[in-house]
Amino acid sequence: MHMADALLSPAVAGTMWGISGAGIAYCSAKVKKDMDDRMIPLMGVMGAFIFAAQMINFTIPGTGSSGHIVGGLLLAILLGPYAAFLVIASVLVVQALFFADGGLLALGCNIFNMGFLPTFIAYPFIYKKIVGNSSNKKRITIGAVTASVVGLQLGALSVVIQTVLSGISALPFGTFLLLMLPIHFAIGIIEGIVTAGVVAFVCRVKPEIFQQNREISPFNKVVALFIFMAFITGSFVSLFASENPDGLEWAVSKVTDNKGISEGNTQVHTFFSYLQSKISLLPDYSFKHNEPSLDTDVAENGNQKSRANLATTISGVVGGIISMVFVFLIGMFLKKSKKEIKNEQNSD
Repeated sequence: MHMADALLSPAVAGTMWGISGAGIAYCSAKVKKDMDDRMIPLMGVMGAFIFAAQMINFTIPGTGSSGHIVGGLLLAILLGPYAAFLVIASVLVVQALFFADGGLLALGCNIFNMGFLPTFIAYPFIYKKIVGNSSNKKRITIGAVTASVVGLQLGALSVVIQTVLSGISALPFGTFLLLMLPIHFAIGIIEGIVTAGVVAFVCRVKPEIFQQNREISPFNKVVALFIFMAFITGSFVSLFASENPDGLEWAVSKVTDNKGISEGNTQVHTFFSYLQSKISLLPDYSFKHNEPSLDTDVAENGNQKSRANLATTISGVVGGIISMVFVFLIGMFLKKSKKEIKNEQNSD
């Protein structure tokens, strides 16, 4: 559900950058004040896992489209909404900067659509209302599926509204919405089932994560498990991702009679596109064509599939590591700031 730069006007994009930036600042302050420092390792590995999970597009049967796990709801359940928002925002920043997955201009929209809506709407108003503090697997499943569907529907609606307000593509609101909602309904069901499975497992092996006064060692079995899952998902499972267009690309192609999304033609679009092309290490999880090294070595063997698989595996591992380190450093920075504030208060 990554928003495309080409669908956004600079004004709408700038507004969403401001809203998402304010959300990051607010959540940083809340996490700094209330977070248990022992949650930082879990935040880091969850960042790596969500990065890897979002690489896996799964086919939506009978549509010719695909979708991927967003992960905002899962993060909110395990970490709480404030830390979850920081983690999903960090993952989206890493994707945009280093892998050109999601435009830089659209980054504010993506953080809002994929971060704010599931963590601050779907989680507290849907999942928590249904599940509460229960560890019952049936309630967790119902809550996760319902909240995921609602979160994805709100995200799809938000994409349509942002597109229409931008006025660049002239996509008809009603037709666009009628295509976006059903496809993301299906994606929401799958995400809900996956979320419920992960949460139920964590409930069984480490139930104290969901308790108010939790005791979490830096290297507990859940942290180790998510490190393992992130590595396997990013390096191996990602090789089986669907090649079908995602829900947004599919919907746009249907509305525009398979013409797809054209590139934005303003100077702002051109600047952000150029900037992203220079920053990204592995654009779209593949090797840059103008760089030799591994790309050329594999191409000389005449095996294009191996080249693509190698690029995907490297992207999954490198992206997971960058996401984990990035989130961990954010957590440590907030922890240090929290201690400095306490020291100042004690000295006064």
